[in-house]
Amino acid sequence: MVTDPAITHVLVISDKSYALKADARHKGVGTESQIISKEVYDKVDQSKFIPIVCEFTEDETPCLPVFLKSRIWIDFSTPEAVNNQWERLVRLLYGKPLHEKPQVGKAPTFITEDSKLPSTPARAKFSSLRQAILQGKPGLRMYRSDFLDACISYADALRVRKQPQAQRMGDKVLEDCGKLMAVRDLIIDWVLLEAEAAPSGDFSESLIEVLERLRELKARPEEVTSWNDAWFEAHRIFVYETFLYIVAALLKTRSYADLHNVYTSHYLLPLPERYAEVKFEIFDDFYAYSETLNAVLAPDGKKFYSPAAELIKRQATRDDLPFVDIIQADLITLLMAFITPNARWYPQLMHYASFAKDFPFFVRATQHKHFLNLAIITGINDAAVLRDMVTKGHERLNANGWHDFHYERNFSRAMNLDKLDTIK
Repeated sequence: MVTDPAITHVLVISDKSYALKADARHKGVGTESQIISKEVYDKVDQSKFIPIVCEFTEDETPCLPVFLKSRIWIDFSTPEAVNNQWERLVRLLYGKPLHEKPQVGKAPTFITEDSKLPSTPARAKFSSLRQAILQGKPGLRMYRSDFLDACISYADALRVRKQPQAQRMGDKVLEDCGKLMAVRDLIIDWVLLEAEAAPSGDFSESLIEVLERLRELKARPEEVTSWNDAWFEAHRIFVYETFLYIVAALLKTRSYADLHNVYTSHYLLPLPERYAEVKFEIFDDFYAYSETLNAVLAPDGKKFYSPAAELIKRQATRDDLPFVDIIQADLITLLMAFITPNARWYPQLMHYASFAKDFPFFVRATQHKHFLNLAIITGINDAAVLRDMVTKGHERLNANGWHDFHYERNFSRAMNLDKLDTIK
């Protein structure tokens, strides 16, 4: 492998024992070192060999063979170091360094593009949180808080605070939505991880706090006194998309009580949106739509029923939560809007319902034991009562007027409404 030109990289995993054997040319390690050292000294291209330091001497010198001491190495000597250096290693392997040398005559990108903050701090903090959860470390709340603060800070830095320079606002919205996917995925990674790994007692309330902080990102920043609502469209779509992903993640992990809490909690509004006695909203406040994206998503003149739904479909890149799972999350949110007084919800993603032959959560609820899961989410234990409430909610929202949904007007088939709890 060392001499094979088809091999692009060789990781040299070195601790004190390896370094001593390599320098002494002892046995197999010695033979290996002779081959590697010749390659290192003879070849101009020095990027093939990446030393991984797993141990330091008492005077803080990395434990490396002599022929590698002048090479740039990566510190994997502690779990914390691995967390911080993992992305650097992956970037080296794929030829995508975090920091690239700018062309002569141009200012570095960190000067000219202030809004493009690396998501590395949030990724590193997620790695620490992951270890804390899996290893049962004390101080879980602190690890979680550090991670979520980093996520929110990254997303907040992308909020528009002055007139964008883009010729078309849709281009700016599309660009920012792409950048915000990193935060969406990290938050969902956290939800999936903690929900699966015996969640702590405050996990459910942490979800509510996160949703409140996400909701704040939709709002106008307090310091902005002159604005256009289109400036904040990217964050509105990001929050809407992340909300649906959280619902899908909770369904996947069977966190039905947590879902009930999400749908029944009241969320404190950000200061710029509080007025008179209105200080709280319910889950339907996470809904969003787009007024700018159609022009950039369909430049040939095509008109989407929902540009926001089209973008969410294109950004559905997770294998563990495919797009059909997000459509199902939209459908169950619609059901909750039907049975929640004053709630409103337009199921944009259901325009793509043909991507799924049916929705497994609702089909399984034909059986009584699975209907009980739906009952936990809705708080309604009687299927007949639930059917009646859904029908009345459908009328209240005047859903018959949603003429774009040609395949069915009342969503009862998709919700498996008539068959719920019919197999004991």
